Amino acid sequence: MESIAETIREIVSETKDQLLAISSEHARQKPAADAWSKQEILGHLVDSAVNNHQRVVRTAMNMGGDFPPYQQEQWVLIQAYNKRDWFTMIDLWVQVNLHLCSVIETLSDVALGNLCNVGKDHPVPLRWVINDYLRHLKMHLEDILKA
Repeated sequence: MESIAETIREIVSETKDQLLAISSEHARQKPAADAWSKQEILGHLVDSAVNNHQRVVRTAMNMGGDFPPYQQEQWVLIQAYNKRDWFTMIDLWVQVNLHLCSVIETLSDVALGNLCNVGKDHPVPLRWVINDYLRHLKMHLEDILKA
C-alpha cells in the first residue's frame, strides 16, 4: 500500500497549487441550486478522508464490521463548508490526506485482508477500501478543477 500512499501524496502536492489558484469567490459558486460548489466538494473530500481514516484504523484492528452510513448531503450541510475560509479548507484537506497516507503505509498484508462493512451488501477487504478511496479522490478533484 506504500505505492497508494505515495500516489495520494503526489496528487495532494500537485493539486494544492491548483486549488490555491482558485479564488474564494469562485470556489463558493454553486453551478446550480441543488449542486455543490467547489468548496463543498473539497469539504466532502475532507469528510471522505476522515471517514476512511476511521475505516482503515478500525479494520486494521479487525473491528470493521459495522460502520454507520455516510450521509454526505447532511455532512456537507451541517458543516457549512461554503461559509468556511477556502484557503483553510485547502490546508485541512492536505493535512488529513497526509495523515491518512502515514496510516496506510503502516498496514500489514494481514490487516489489508481484514473485512470492512462500508454499507455494501457484503464486507470488502481493507485493500479495496483504500483503492476505492483513491478512485473517489481523483473523481472529485476532477470535478473541482474542471473549468
